[in-house]
Amino acid sequence: MILLAARELARQFDVEPIFRDVSFEVRPGEKIGLVGPNGSGKTTLMHILAGLDDPDHGAVERHPGARIGILEQVQEFPAGWTLRDEARRGLSHLFELQDQAHRLAEQIAVAADSRELQRLQQRYDALHNELERQDAYHIDHRIDQVLEGLGFTRAVYGRPLSTFSGGQQNRAVLARLLLSEPDVLLLDEPTNHLDIETTEWLEGWLNRSSRAMVLVSHDRYFLDRVTERTLEITRSGVQDYVGGFSHYWRQRHERIELMRKTYDKQQEYIARTEEFIRRNFAGQKSSQAKDREKKLERVELAAPPPDIEAPPMAFPEPRRTGDWVFDAAGISQGFSGEPLFRDLSLQVLRGDRIGIFGPNGAGKTTLIRTLTGELAPRSGAVRIGTHVHTGYFDQQLTSVGASETAVDAVRPPGKPQMTPGELRSLVARFGVRGELALQTVGSMSGGEKTKTALARLAAMDANVLILDEPTNHLDFWSCEALERALREFPGTVLFVSHDRYFLDQVATRVIAFAPGRCDVYDGNYSAYHWAQEQRVSAAAPPTPGAPGPELESAPRRREEPARRKRKFPYRKVADIEADITAAEIRLAELQQDLADPAVLRDGDRARTVHEDYEETEQRLAQLMEHWEEALELN
Repeated sequence: MILLAARELARQFDVEPIFRDVSFEVRPGEKIGLVGPNGSGKTTLMHILAGLDDPDHGAVERHPGARIGILEQVQEFPAGWTLRDEARRGLSHLFELQDQAHRLAEQIAVAADSRELQRLQQRYDALHNELERQDAYHIDHRIDQVLEGLGFTRAVYGRPLSTFSGGQQNRAVLARLLLSEPDVLLLDEPTNHLDIETTEWLEGWLNRSSRAMVLVSHDRYFLDRVTERTLEITRSGVQDYVGGFSHYWRQRHERIELMRKTYDKQQEYIARTEEFIRRNFAGQKSSQAKDREKKLERVELAAPPPDIEAPPMAFPEPRRTGDWVFDAAGISQGFSGEPLFRDLSLQVLRGDRIGIFGPNGAGKTTLIRTLTGELAPRSGAVRIGTHVHTGYFDQQLTSVGASETAVDAVRPPGKPQMTPGELRSLVARFGVRGELALQTVGSMSGGEKTKTALARLAAMDANVLILDEPTNHLDFWSCEALERALREFPGTVLFVSHDRYFLDQVATRVIAFAPGRCDVYDGNYSAYHWAQEQRVSAAAPPTPGAPGPELESAPRRREEPARRKRKFPYRKVADIEADITAAEIRLAELQQDLADPAVLRDGDRARTVHEDYEETEQRLAQLMEHWEEALELN
């Protein structure tokens, strides 16, 4: 059954269409990620699917019995409308069934005619069964479960939504939409304004849901955990991929690489043929030249690969600091009442890339301000190393003036000697090119402002980069460029982020905040998450019937838990992934060769290609096994 179908959709606001030829179908239970570069029309497409906007061409087919719900970023509420009111609105159909049941019960109580009484009783029984089927007798529990999962306490249920922040209002709307359980959920950036803990709760909820959903998100980790199919939208249409973000990202690179090789080979063939025709058109081989000219006219031209160019971000080589950058000994910090964190000892070494994450208001930014000397600790002491020069990126983007052009906004204090050409080259390196570089910052999109602020950070020649939520507003291609730039930066990096994928790609250590404390872990976010799972597993009560605790006479077995032995030699995960990509590209090339009639007509060549294919397939399987082992044991 098809719940929702897009048929050759196109939408245009300017000279060029935002997108065209967009066609796909949504079936029950499918969890689809909708991705694409900034400005590719993802939100516009979601509005068209929901019936809130009309396409310029094409149509949307909706199953007549399917309910479609959309999460919108801008909301209006009735005067005095509370958080509880908004949540209960998601279950309004159940409240209506309850009212019907109450009315029937009242009619049954006064019915005198036996036939009428039987008819009412049958209707009541059917209604009661439907209420039980939809779990309508536990409505308050369902509301509590969703609101608490999204970070609300019961104390605020009765507060008017007009008194909440924009982010809290969006969470209230999300709660209502989750409770309503439409047949198709259209979620546009559902993780905006959510911390990691709340995002993980939402992942669990969506994974347990049997509803179909289309998700737009910049959170790559979230897409990996929830989606099983990915649609990439560009101006020219939509490309369908199997799997979540990581599968899509790898398949996309393979597809682009294969298209590039096919295109390059065809261009080489065309160039050679044209050269032969030019040299021999009037000579002894003129008949051959004319024959090749006719063949060339019949060649179906391969399209150039439609790749999306990532900006070549890079931070300059900085002045070298001492071996350590910040040294905190037993520090506590807070402004009133209980401290945000206490007794923290931390030494930040040159070359560290430390990711900081945790709930909103837990003290992440306060820790950075304390380490850099902007705030004095409540207790303990902080020392700053030699030759430390910090550069700061704030998520509000106040470092770049709204009334200035991008070129003027990136000029740092104390560098009047930078020429306009140097400044334009700098902003271009971060993806702000052409006429865009001469626009005022205030007229730019969020992604363009972020790139401008990053360019200004690069102009400061800092050897310690401090970034607060740098991936907000950036698309996947810009995020990947920033990740590479930070990994290659030889200085020190401290950053606050809710982006778990970014934490995984950049961090060498992480600081995890919880109310009243923070803990330091070696490795990236995945290493932290694995350590947390081990801690929870160790603290869990034993399963009934499971072996009891070890005897005191066997301490060695208690101290050394069984650990999987390596089957393969140690290798970095990234190196194995590179080999996997190469093997998959090689398989695609061999598949193309096996489909070539010229190869199939040559018995020896066909046998060689087939043997090469089987060997590459076996190697790929072994690499995947090696990759899984490296993920677990490295």
